[in-house]
Amino acid sequence: MAAVTIEKTAYRGWPNCYRIANGEVELIVTADVGPRIIRYGFVGGRNMFVELAEDLGKTGGGQWRLFGGSRLWVAPEDPVYSYGADNEPVDIRIAGNVLTARAPVEHTGVQKQIEVELAETGSVVQVRHRLTNKTIWPLRIAPWVLSMMAPGGAAVTTLPPRGTHPEVLAPTNPLIVFAFTNMSDPRWSWLEKYIVLRQDANNADPEKIGLFNPETRGAYLLDGNLFVKKYQAPAGREYPDMGASYETFANERFLELETLGPLRTLQPGEFSDHLEVWSLHRGIAVNEWTDAEIDRVLGAYLQ
Repeated sequence: MAAVTIEKTAYRGWPNCYRIANGEVELIVTADVGPRIIRYGFVGGRNMFVELAEDLGKTGGGQWRLFGGSRLWVAPEDPVYSYGADNEPVDIRIAGNVLTARAPVEHTGVQKQIEVELAETGSVVQVRHRLTNKTIWPLRIAPWVLSMMAPGGAAVTTLPPRGTHPEVLAPTNPLIVFAFTNMSDPRWSWLEKYIVLRQDANNADPEKIGLFNPETRGAYLLDGNLFVKKYQAPAGREYPDMGASYETFANERFLELETLGPLRTLQPGEFSDHLEVWSLHRGIAVNEWTDAEIDRVLGAYLQ
């Protein structure tokens, strides 16, 4: 059985990063900025996350930078609470196979933490995200995890189980559109069981939708590799953005797979945790974006 190794390394201009690997897949967690997972891919393979050249290796200052990778935000989206610059060094703690990256307390009084645990074999990663209220007053916020995917792929999400009329009359989930959502954009495929959004480097128009699914799933297919993230969204809770546990966004540079936790009023010192489970799969080919083809090729990975 392969062992998980965690070692300090330089990466893309940052001298202090940590590589977590098990012989099959590897992750890179930044320590000079963050908390952020800047790389996830097969060993020797391409990064499934986008890396934005203009930000790589940069540190310090109050300017919010995209960087790339997967990050933790505060929902609902707010110019003050969401766009806290993660430009300062983070505290890294290692305990066995688990690496924890904890940021300094932001100007908002929120502290962010990401905990990464890679399985000893295979590609499965548990990524635990935490927001802690370090102020002296209550904060009503939710964790929001945004994985920024490399360009050129296609994102798939699942809808809750379908039914028939008139046997199932009640709605099963909200579908949230934004002011800039264009449902006629050719990057979308609206299917019975799935929604597909393709990233197109030649289309700069931003696109975004949200939805709720207790079994929240986001997958991204790129050059035969499939990235999957799963989140179990508690039902019966209030979620940001009119009830979204999942959102996806695309522009000409990247595509985002986003999961959102329920809104909670955090008293001083309280925290909210949010667990995603990631996996990588190779040799994946989808011939057409239809329900039947997605069921055949991706169905087992999206269960």
